[in-house]
Amino acid sequence: MYQAFLPHEYRYDLSEPKFQTAFDFLRREDLGRLPEGWLELEHGVRASVQRYVTSPAAELDFETHEKYFDVQYMVDGMEQVGIADARDLVNKIPYDPENDIAFFHDPEASGAALLRAGDFVVLSPQDAHKPRCAAGAPMAVNKIVVKVPV
Repeated sequence: MYQAFLPHEYRYDLSEPKFQTAFDFLRREDLGRLPEGWLELEHGVRASVQRYVTSPAAELDFETHEKYFDVQYMVDGMEQVGIADARDLVNKIPYDPENDIAFFHDPEASGAALLRAGDFVVLSPQDAHKPRCAAGAPMAVNKIVVKVPV
């Protein structure tokens, strides 16, 4: 059977040490006090501490990454993250291997995850996602995106 059609639970092992590094980091009690920027962890895992104001979804694009999973964790605030199968999207900005990102036009149909303080979502390379979307009125958020190598 072709692996791309297997459900995620059969495709990836979230109990691998690299994922445990990510989840252990997100259990820290000082997440809200960490300065913005990148933190290097073990097993090639990196964490980006971000503070920004969410934007209307129409102003943002879907994105994918080839080299990393995203574990997006909301420390404070709330945002909507659009989610779609990358196979269903039309490329807008080609893949940039240096920054591990490609951008896409909105699909006809997509799903979304609402992230509130304490919530997280794990996004694989096949999961196109549109982060930073306002859930209602734009608001300031504190979010950590943990990059886990594929």
